Amino acid sequence: MQLHNHQLEGIHFLPSPNFDSRPGKEISLIVIHAISLPVGNYDTELICDLFTNQLDIKKDPSFSGLSELKVSSHLLITRTGQLIQFVPFNLRAWHAGVSNYNGRENCNDFSIGIELEGCDFDKFTEEQYSRLNECLQLLIHEYSIPRFNIVGHSDIAPGRKTDPGPYFDWNKISV
Repeated sequence: MQLHNHQLEGIHFLPSPNFDSRPGKEISLIVIHAISLPVGNYDTELICDLFTNQLDIKKDPSFSGLSELKVSSHLLITRTGQLIQFVPFNLRAWHAGVSNYNGRENCNDFSIGIELEGCDFDKFTEEQYSRLNECLQLLIHEYSIPRFNIVGHSDIAPGRKTDPGPYFDWNKISV
């Protein structure tokens, strides 16, 4: 796995419009998320539709609150370990929302967001952990991110977010 112009080579790149320029802040944090649409349903296409503003909210009643949402992570790791990139790493993807890490507000400004296809009541797959570790090793090296700056969405938005959830096994992170 290699980077070229802040994008992973050899994987599917599906451009999201949900990004902007970073405000001159160095990338120093990686945020791990979990997503499934609807919750517990693993339909990668629906996640891609959400991140590219193409989600048909009529497909499921639970989508009604997503109609105005503009969101995207940098990467998605599917249940089979497939990688999809939506935003180059040097740009600010809109993944964290209202957030704070060690007294620093607006974590989107200085973080990379990685979504795992999953939810709060399912284990993640070995393929996902393997691919996540590959990505983390590359990103830590490329952007000089300290190991302790790999956090869950729940760590930067406590009380508002629970992902990656209780079934995410932090002991399987091997960087």
